[in-house]
Amino acid sequence: MKPINPSSLKKAIEQRIALLTPQTQQLPPLGSRPVTVAGRVSGWVGARPAQHIAMLDGVALDEEVLRIDACASQHLSLNQVLEQIAHRLDQGGFVRSWRGELLEVIGEGRTLGAIERGAMRTLGFLTQAVHVNGWSSDGRIWAAKRAASKSSDPNMWDTLVGGLAVANESLDRSLLRESYEEAGLEESMLVAREPMRMVVRMHKRLPEGYQVENALVSDCVLPDGVVPRNMDGEVSEFRLLDMDEWWAMIEAEQFTLEAQLVMLDSVARRLNQS
Repeated sequence: MKPINPSSLKKAIEQRIALLTPQTQQLPPLGSRPVTVAGRVSGWVGARPAQHIAMLDGVALDEEVLRIDACASQHLSLNQVLEQIAHRLDQGGFVRSWRGELLEVIGEGRTLGAIERGAMRTLGFLTQAVHVNGWSSDGRIWAAKRAASKSSDPNMWDTLVGGLAVANESLDRSLLRESYEEAGLEESMLVAREPMRMVVRMHKRLPEGYQVENALVSDCVLPDGVVPRNMDGEVSEFRLLDMDEWWAMIEAEQFTLEAQLVMLDSVARRLNQS
């Protein structure tokens, strides 16, 4: 394979991003209604799951919108209403995978409550994905292979670290937690990381609903001699790739869509700084 030069790689990255963008900016599934939580627009829900939860306390459904609020008459807080919604959706088969993990419900820039992670896509709620692009001192980039047991994108390649921020945890703390769980990286190994930045807000139709997700990333040069090791069973392999190897895997569609965008952004920034 002929080595790719930086100028050609810059142009190829621009073209790749343009190719991928339509996959990340899709309208909600046909027949979806907006969801408001405590009066703020927060998500999108399909007709079938909306009907399935319509009779719950704190839920109101009409032709235009699904409204979720605390239910004073039944002494239910907003989080209790959200908990009942998640369980009802799970019982109806609308939750792809119950995770036992709470994520923040965000509407119009405000954190309103928290709900089971498995219900987020069904309701089209915004999620926050935090990533680390790990570099070596000689300019190679780390990649992690998702385990075959993953419910989404099994055996696909990913950023060195990637996971969703959970409720009652800052984005920075979520990033540090995921860094240890997925790659065995202690906070002391990430002292050189850059401030987190948002690469893209993804809007993607999924079989279980609608993915609305901020993809955030911090770039970091790992200390020489540090080798990632998975702690939670969600990664089966790590590779340190030079740019030719990485680009060949990008072209072969071996990375997840989100990982491609996050890594493309990182590589492009490095090329522009060189």
